[in-house]
Order: sequence, then C-alpha cells, then structure tokens
Amino acid sequence: MLRRRMLIMLGVVLLIVLILGGYKAFSIYQMIQTFAAPKPPESVAVATATERPWQVRLPTVGTLKALQGVDLSLEIAGTVTDVQFQSGQQVKTGQPLIQLDSAVESALLETAKADLGLAQLDYGRGSQLVGSSAISKGEFDRLSAQLAKNKATVNQLKASLAKKHIVAPFSGTIGIRQVDVGDYLASGTVIATLQDLSSLYVDFYVPEQVLPKIAKGQTVDVGVSAYAGQTFPGTISAINPKVENSTRNVLVRATLANPDGKLLPGMFASLQVLMPDPEAKIVVPESAVTYTLYGNSLYVVAQKKDAEGNLEKDDKDQPVLVAERRFIETGERRDGLVLINKGVKDGEQVISAGQIKLDNGMHIVISPDKNLPAEQNSQPRAD
Repeated sequence: MLRRRMLIMLGVVLLIVLILGGYKAFSIYQMIQTFAAPKPPESVAVATATERPWQVRLPTVGTLKALQGVDLSLEIAGTVTDVQFQSGQQVKTGQPLIQLDSAVESALLETAKADLGLAQLDYGRGSQLVGSSAISKGEFDRLSAQLAKNKATVNQLKASLAKKHIVAPFSGTIGIRQVDVGDYLASGTVIATLQDLSSLYVDFYVPEQVLPKIAKGQTVDVGVSAYAGQTFPGTISAINPKVENSTRNVLVRATLANPDGKLLPGMFASLQVLMPDPEAKIVVPESAVTYTLYGNSLYVVAQKKDAEGNLEKDDKDQPVLVAERRFIETGERRDGLVLINKGVKDGEQVISAGQIKLDNGMHIVISPDKNLPAEQNSQPRAD
C-alpha cells in the first residue's frame, strides 16, 4: 500500500515537471519566433547632399570703437559758472559746453592791452625820432622789444582765457555730465564723454597664415549680443603692418556704418570675415551629422544587395533601402548646414531625422520630416 502511494506521488511530481518544462519550451519557442521574424522598417527623413558654392568665413572677435571719441577734460583749474549742454545731447563742432570763472584773466587781459597800447605809441614815436638821430639805435631796439613782449603777453592771456571756455571739438553725442555750476574743478577733471557714433571701427586679430587672403575693402559681418540674430555689414579699412610677437596675429580694423545709433563703442563683437573665391563644396543639414569623440558620422540611404551583388526588392518590386553608416570629415557650420570635406558625394541622400534608432544595415523607409517644410525634406535649406 505504501509503495503504491509513493508511485502515485512520483507520477504527480513527474507530471508537474513535464507541464512546467513544456510551458517553458513553448515560451522559448515563441521568443525565438519573435526575434526570427523580420523587423518592420524604421521610418526616417532624408535630405540630399548638394554641391554648391561655399564662401569660407573666418570667425573672430573684436571690440567696437567710435569713429571719434574723447573724454572731455579741463586743462586748467577753475570754478564752473555755466553748464551749456544736457546729458545725451547731440552737439556740433565748436558748440559751447562749459564756462569757468574768468574774471581774473579778463582783468589781466585788459591791463596787458593797456600796456600794449602804450608800447605801440612809444614805438611809433621812436620810429620817427630814430631817423633824425634824436634817440639812439639802442633805445629804439628796446622800444621794439617792449612792443613784442606786450603783444606776447596779450596773446598768452587770450589763450589762458580761452581755456576757461570749453567747446565741442567735433560733432557727436555727449554723455552724462559729471559737473554742476559752482563746482571747483582741478586740471584734468573729466566733465563728460563725447562720441561720434555716425560710423564705428571694429578692431580684431587674424592669424598670420590667413594674411594673404585679407585685403582692404573686404566684407565683414559683425554681430553683437545686444541684437542677437542681426548682422551689421562692414569693410576692412586698415591692416596693421606688423605681426604681434607674442601671438603671431595681425591687427585688422573694419569700418561699419551706424546710422540708427544702435551700436555703441566698447561692445564686444563677433565677426565673420568673408574670404574671397567661393569654392564648390558638399553640404548637408546639420541634423544629419552625429558628433562623437571617436569621429563624426552620418547615415546614407543605400539599396540592399544579396550575396551575388544583385539589388533586393520587396513585394512591390521596389528596392529595399538600408541605412549605411559613414565616418566623415566636417568643416564649417553655418545656417543649419555643415560642410563635408570627405565621406559623402554630391546627390547622395543622407538621413536627417530618426537616425538615433538606427544601426548599420538596418531596413528603412522614407517619410516626410514633420519638423521641416515639405520643400526641405529632400534637399538642404538654401544658404
């Protein structure tokens, strides 16, 4: 009886083991069938690699400077009696700005003019008397020297008096005034800044290697952070005839118009120097390129071939498309396009969207890129 029970229990256990083993085998079989089944093609967007004239640009940075700009300061000390300008005002050449107390200088000038008048009378009489030998030649020379001395004194006082009256040396925009009526100012005190903003200079450095490609009149595109996305055209107006010993760079100056007064001296500028002689280059959308530490690459649309080298076709008699990964050499990036120096030919289709899910040789199908207008799905954007 005991033996019979043991046999029944063993049979039940064996049956359970067989059931579990069968279930596991069936699950493994389903997984194998799943992986063995052909994967549906991945949907990607493509663009055409195009050969077009590409004008190389040299990026650099610089600083904006006014066509004319000075900090107005005093040459002599004095007390301010009149301020004749407003902060931020447009002034003309010779326009009065500051008047200092000049009472002492005016009185001294009147005294000097009186002495000059007397010296002129003495000189006139002496010139008549020396001819008749009424006075000696030496006395007449003394009168001549006294007249010249008095003239010099008058001129000196006039010049000193003029320094009490500050005028604009050129037309421009005057800054915030730093003085008020009644202030006693020492010599060298800055009263305001004056900047001519009609045109601006931008000074920048370029490597000595590109110096043969730089010339006067060459176009420069200038951008500043205050007006992001906007460029201001300028032209190279001067090239320094010296290479800096420490950096081996050459100082270059460009001039640009500033009719609206948007740009201000001292702004940090990013520049693009347009190099001459555009060359035909292959360009692709920037979204098509994958950048890694091991090299830059992209996927090119290719047609799948069998072992004999014949093109494979699907059930609709259309070529089977696959993604072919290529390592490339890239160049300058501009306006959403990348310059391709090596790795892609003109007219080849490159995958511009959906490549993150791809692997080399994976089956693909082309679909429109929802992030781009319809006319840009098959070709890069215009430069």
